[in-house]
Amino acid sequence: MSDRAPGGGRRDGEDGSLGGRVRRYAQVGASVGGLAAKVAGGRLFGRSGVPGDYAGDLRAVLGGLKGPVMKAAQILATVPDLLPPEYIAELQQLQTNAPSMGRAFVKRRMANELGPDWRGHFADFEHEAAAAASLGQVHRAIGHDGRRLACKLQYPDMASAVEADLQQLKLGLALFRRYDKVIDPTEIHAELSVRLREELDYRREAANMALFADMLGAEATVHVPTAVPELSTGRLLTMDWLDGRHMIEVTEAPLAERNQVAEAMFRAWYVPFYRFGVLHGDPHLGNYTVGADHGVNLLDFGCIRVFPPTFVGGVIDLYRALRDGDEELAAHAYETWGFVNLDRKVMRILNQWAAFLYEPLMDDRPRRIQEHGSPTYGASVAAKVHRELSEAGGVKPPREFVLMDRAAIGLGSVFLRLKAELNWHRLFNELTEGFDAATVKAKQDAALARAQVPIGP
Repeated sequence: MSDRAPGGGRRDGEDGSLGGRVRRYAQVGASVGGLAAKVAGGRLFGRSGVPGDYAGDLRAVLGGLKGPVMKAAQILATVPDLLPPEYIAELQQLQTNAPSMGRAFVKRRMANELGPDWRGHFADFEHEAAAAASLGQVHRAIGHDGRRLACKLQYPDMASAVEADLQQLKLGLALFRRYDKVIDPTEIHAELSVRLREELDYRREAANMALFADMLGAEATVHVPTAVPELSTGRLLTMDWLDGRHMIEVTEAPLAERNQVAEAMFRAWYVPFYRFGVLHGDPHLGNYTVGADHGVNLLDFGCIRVFPPTFVGGVIDLYRALRDGDEELAAHAYETWGFVNLDRKVMRILNQWAAFLYEPLMDDRPRRIQEHGSPTYGASVAAKVHRELSEAGGVKPPREFVLMDRAAIGLGSVFLRLKAELNWHRLFNELTEGFDAATVKAKQDAALARAQVPIGP
């Protein structure tokens, strides 16, 4: 893959320049501030203040901003009952149907990536975006060999947007920390910073794609596209087009079909994690579709985390500790994860959240991922844990914990929407039985080398 525009053309916003960051600060402040003023004005002058009144405006503002701000909205839309239904309905559209850039932008950016004769590389190229999301938009194309292609084109100035938004996030977290000392967000910000910067590099994403194709090669119901290196750069990723339906379209399908989709999702995320120590950290609804075989098409590989196999072992150890009531093993698991100086009182509080996440894995029978009457049960557990941690003095989650927790919550919300009924206990135990950190490390190293994935923190 090329890392420079053919012909020496300037790449837009790739240097994260000071000017670009200043423009981003102004854009975020004006857009979000304008919406806030509208909401405040509505209250002041007595206009209706129900959630639906501003939900569409919120989607328009966040969709227009692109980048990390919009990705935060996508994550919020993933978790059921976290926001009012009107907001969820609007923000879900950001998963796969964010506002796209126009024809002039597309032509300029494609010429910047593949040169002025870029159109000659394709038998056909659709200038209208087939999908648009936070960092880029996707166009259908056909190669001269008849191969159906998806061309993911990054928006301009994304490096500046990421740096500006990360700085704004850091300031926001610092402000939040002054009023709520339960969670020390230092490592959370550090982890998100690394992952977001990695997502800007489509060469890395192409290597991640090859990695997942390798790790999931034996999974008949998980499909990974193949990149086209000669039509890809650091800001353009061309790959196979995979036909599929959005997850929302199968939530009312027959139970057997929903179960197939849910099991494919489970294996798509956890075969790489438990057997190779690699996790896809972004399970929001725009990153996959459902194939005709009721399997899963993985479409985005920007947010990938490589874990030390000892961390994976800690995840399994905590399951066994909760199952057996073994407090010493639980303490060892948290230490393996990177929690420092964790006293037993705080550990027991964290165990309440862990017990909520692991609970479906303890039950050796087909069941839904959550069987509690209230759909907001998870939120009530989180609120209780938050309250007790506040009384205990708070906690500092390690970096490695961030994406693991995000993936678990994101996948759980998908399984909730599907109303799938599977034996989660057996699915988990089949993957983790006989776990050996040394074996996983050897498989991890070999897979990373084959895919040529850059090794980072």
